[in-house]
This record gives sequence, structure tokens and C-alpha cells, in this order.
Amino acid sequence: PAGAAGAPLPEEDCMKLNPSFVGIALSSLLAIDLWASKRLGVCAGEGSAWGSARPLMKVIEVSGHGIPWLLGTFYGLCQSDSSAGREVLLNLLFALLLDLVMVAAVKGLVKRPRPTHNKMDMFVTISVDKYSFPSGHATRAALVCRFVLRHLVLAVPLRVLVVLWALIVSISRVMLGRHNMTDVLFGLLLGYALYGVVEHCWLSPATAPALFALW
Repeated sequence: PAGAAGAPLPEEDCMKLNPSFVGIALSSLLAIDLWASKRLGVCAGEGSAWGSARPLMKVIEVSGHGIPWLLGTFYGLCQSDSSAGREVLLNLLFALLLDLVMVAAVKGLVKRPRPTHNKMDMFVTISVDKYSFPSGHATRAALVCRFVLRHLVLAVPLRVLVVLWALIVSISRVMLGRHNMTDVLFGLLLGYALYGVVEHCWLSPATAPALFALW
């Protein structure tokens, strides 16, 4: 009808035609994230710009994987003959398990796919590892870095090496094409926050006598 031509649009149609500033900003940031992550994936394949460095990057990848850390911590816990050492190692084991659970939960909720240029040749994966957000390696690197700096007495050069290791592991995730930059940044923030949870729930002979009775 002629009179309907000037009728106001329904509210939901107005929203579609006039997207919010926040929506535009988030879409733009996502596009930048995807573009920059692909450009920085210089070791994503043998034919990539830095493809020759891919084997080294995969060694770094293993150094931040959960299985070596869990097995190493459990072995140290079994071999330790110091009550103080067992307490630190038991809490490190708790931190690593908490990290695995939280990362798996967030990945399962967000379900962000891996970058399209990623090769699924990762070391020991589970079903949830097909998702990208957040980076479990970055989360673990930040968590372990804070834990080690707080609870181990290390010389300054070793402390610097621990921080460098955490940064290199995180950067390697983008270089290998495993993750987008936002996956890594959120992973670092999550790992940093999880350390606070571990400190708040610190396990000791007084708070968890049954656990310490096992060792």
C-alpha cells in the first residue's frame, strides 16, 4: 500500500541495518586477528617462509605440552625425599591438572576452529584439541612460569630463561599456525589468573592431610 512506504521499520530490522559500534569493532578485530595470525604463521608448513625452522618449533611445542610436565612432576613427586619439595610438587601437579580442565572446558564452550593454515600433526592430542581458543600451551607456560618464579630459588639468569621459555612457547603457537594471536593472548591471561587460584587453594599437610599421607 502507498501509505506503508513511509512506515517505520520494525525494531529488529533497524538493528540489522544499523549494527552497533561494538559489533563492528569486534568484527574488525577478528578480521585483523585472522589476517595477522596467518601472516605470522611462518612455520606453518615446510613450504612456508621459515619452513626450515619448523622442526625446532615442534621441539619447543613439546616442551610446553601437558604430558611431559605431568609425567615429570609425578616422577619428581615420587622420588622426592623432602616434605617441602613434595608440597611444592603436589601443588604443581594440582596446577597442571587444573590447567587441563579449564582449557578443555573453555575450548568446548567456545569451539573456535584451528586456523585454516594449521597442519594437524601435533604431539598427542585429544578430541577437544581440534579447537583453538584458548592456547593450552600459552596457558600452561604462563602458569608454570609464575609457579617456578615464586616457589623455586633460581639465579637471575635462570629466572630470565624461564620467562623467555614461556614467551617463546607462546609465540611458537602462532608461528606454527596452531593458533590465532587472540588464542595465545587469552591463554597467557588465563594461565596468569589460574596461578592465583592455585595460591588461594594451596595444598599443605594442614589443608589436605589425606593427600600428603599418600606420599
